[in-house]
Amino acid sequence: MSAPVTTTDRSRRTRSFARVLGPFIAVVPAIVAIRAGSIGSQLSSFSADPMWSWSLGALLFLCGVFIIAFHQYWRSVAAVIISLFGWFLLLRGLALLTVPQLIVEGAESATQTSDTAVDVVRVGFGLLAVCGLYLAYVGWVKKPD
Repeated sequence: MSAPVTTTDRSRRTRSFARVLGPFIAVVPAIVAIRAGSIGSQLSSFSADPMWSWSLGALLFLCGVFIIAFHQYWRSVAAVIISLFGWFLLLRGLALLTVPQLIVEGAESATQTSDTAVDVVRVGFGLLAVCGLYLAYVGWVKKPD
């Protein structure tokens, strides 16, 4: 029989996840936001070999399951961001495994259709980068509760 998880344990686990995910979520989406106009050309090489989408889908699915298994807390802003990110990874990985062309077509149309679509991509990934900065702050700078 396992001991109940205390509020301190949850806070410590959220901070640990924030230390890892925060910098990742801050840097990678920021780069996507900056390079949104040129990423569309890279997607064609990604979709040329189906093994890429399968491998990435499996990796995203695994990462999502890992976060969901070890962090299902919803009591603070940071905890909600981490838990939602885990579910997003799981669902994105599942979609890449089952309907990879749908994901690729959506990404291509979002980055090649118009300046408005590219701006929407930039804003969305920019907001994600801000979430990453917040998580990095919670994980590395903010004093534990």
